[in-house]
Amino acid sequence: MVEVFSGRTLLNKDGEFVDPEEALRNKVVGIYFSAGWCPPCRDFTPILCDFYTELVEERDPPAQFEIVFVSSDKSADDMVEYYHDMHGDWLALPWTDDYKNELKHRYKITAVPKLVIVKENGDVITDKGRKQIRDRGLACFRSWLDAAEIFQNFKG
Repeated sequence: MVEVFSGRTLLNKDGEFVDPEEALRNKVVGIYFSAGWCPPCRDFTPILCDFYTELVEERDPPAQFEIVFVSSDKSADDMVEYYHDMHGDWLALPWTDDYKNELKHRYKITAVPKLVIVKENGDVITDKGRKQIRDRGLACFRSWLDAAEIFQNFKG
């Protein structure tokens, strides 16, 4: 049950709508609060891309991990440009969805960038995903997976 985005529609990089129930099932989810106007975001996003690529795109089977980008950009056009130019092949909450404000409140987001790692039900594993990726690289995923209490097929 993917409660955190239940009833919402997410987007992929091709602009197609994605059902979160299907896309996030049995995965550790990184909710990435970020914006193109923010220099620290523009600094961290390529690091997150590498992390995601190594975990999800270059592994067989792919790691049980997905990212959902929640934009703090000033406009939908700004969000789309930042998402397409800098982000990995992960999902995004549409800019027009006001649920982003509820998520910012729920996870106590006061500044960006912030990468909150959550279980399927939205419970926080860590709100220090950015720091952990910078400090530990891929090794941090194993501890997130262990905390997520999901069926594991991860080797590594």
